[in-house]
Amino acid sequence: MTGNRNDSLDERRKHLAEELAKVRVDDEAEKRIEQNAQESRKGYALAIKLSSEFISAIIVGAMLGYLLDYFAGTTPWGMIILLLLGFCAGVLNVLRSAGVVAKPPLLEGGLGKDEGGKKGE
Repeated sequence: MTGNRNDSLDERRKHLAEELAKVRVDDEAEKRIEQNAQESRKGYALAIKLSSEFISAIIVGAMLGYLLDYFAGTTPWGMIILLLLGFCAGVLNVLRSAGVVAKPPLLEGGLGKDEGGKKGE
């Protein structure tokens, strides 16, 4: 009787081990899927950020050009010049955000600070 009971326990243990192995494989697959989805969301967020920075710089340049033309009467030159400047600023912002171009040293280290972090005297 005890031999039969031990055989039954061994069978149940094997069955349980097989089920646990299946569950672990499924969990690993779900983790990989979630990780891929998370990376995809990060890429989408970066794309939205870069495109909004680029478009906003162009719109600001166009609006300032229009206002300059309206008040100074320089139609269409203010719009053309400031629209091109807005385009250049947008490209520069995108390159800075993407890490291709370094930020200006005054923005990175702070204004008027030396290497020790104290104001110059």
